[in-house]
Amino acid sequence: MDRPSPEQVAIYRAMTPAERLRQAERLYWSARRLREAHERALHPEWSDQQVREHTRQVFLRART
Repeated sequence: MDRPSPEQVAIYRAMTPAERLRQAERLYWSARRLREAHERALHPEWSDQQVREHTRQVFLRART
């Protein structure tokens, strides 16, 4: 895994906790949208609701 550059570290350290939380939330929802797009490509026959539910389950079971 790539390490952040010193410039990136400085930017994150300069953020307030609220800004870091917003950034993390944006990243989370971006990941959800990407996963939904992936599932739609794998399962074109699934409805939007099926895709959303499957993605929700994937994220509920996710581990670090």
